[in-house]
Amino acid sequence: MTRNTLEKPRLASGTAPIRSAAWPSVGGRRRNRGDFLGAVARHSILIAVLVVFLAPLVFIITTSLMTNDQALTSKLWPNPIEWSNFAQIFEAVPLLRYFANTVTIAVLFTVLSLISSIPVAYALSKFRFRGRNALFMVFIAAMMLPPQVTVVPLYTAYANLGWTGTPLPLIIPALFGDAFTIFLLRQFFVSVPQGYIDAARLDGASELRILWSVFIPMVKPAIAAAGLFVFFYTWNDFFNPLLYLGSNPDWYTLSIALSQFRSVHAVQWNLAMAATLLFVLPVLILFFFAQKSFVQGIALSGVKE
Repeated sequence: MTRNTLEKPRLASGTAPIRSAAWPSVGGRRRNRGDFLGAVARHSILIAVLVVFLAPLVFIITTSLMTNDQALTSKLWPNPIEWSNFAQIFEAVPLLRYFANTVTIAVLFTVLSLISSIPVAYALSKFRFRGRNALFMVFIAAMMLPPQVTVVPLYTAYANLGWTGTPLPLIIPALFGDAFTIFLLRQFFVSVPQGYIDAARLDGASELRILWSVFIPMVKPAIAAAGLFVFFYTWNDFFNPLLYLGSNPDWYTLSIALSQFRSVHAVQWNLAMAATLLFVLPVLILFFFAQKSFVQGIALSGVKE
């Protein structure tokens, strides 16, 4: 009679049974479950906040995939899934042209704003001159000034220049710096040790060379964070494009197009949510890929010399 080769070997008396790593003990499962429940309890507030922030996005996504009849009911999941809603949006409005207009304005304004704001923030943070603090207070006051106060004189000036109906009023002001960007970058730049700049000055480097070759490489995360703030603000801006581009539909941005689309298709919630999802999706993708630089830039402001 042949022996079964799979027969388990007998253990000597007093020897503890060998447990496979693939089959954890009951106590181990209980311990893992307890650790999981403990982690959930410790982070319950964060989980609740996460649910609050994600609930509108989940509502937009699910509603955008429903039929018009389902969107008016209490159903939470689309059945069937209507992918044709997005095709109807592209047929209803020239979405690609509006997307190109928005990207053009947002990218140009962000780049020009950083180019003009970085030298000013560098001077306010690293130069020692009389009236520096007073000048910094002027920038803070400019941030506190409501934009509605300057709407009429700015619109009159741009109208006299013939810029209304063109994207120039939304791009050219970035050449003169942005108060919020200067304030944010200045707070970042203060945390950079002064010793690096002094060493470069002793080597005979000019201030422009120090700024380009020494300073900017050290604060790239901060510049990226400031650029993201400016880009997101420009992307979501509705008032200024409506004011200066309202007479020229060829230069409409996505914010104006979304407002008009929701006015026309207010009853069709599925199409309105699909258009909203297409509006916010590029920003979510950009933040997903740039979140590391964004977090590093925010953390840089807490580093002290």
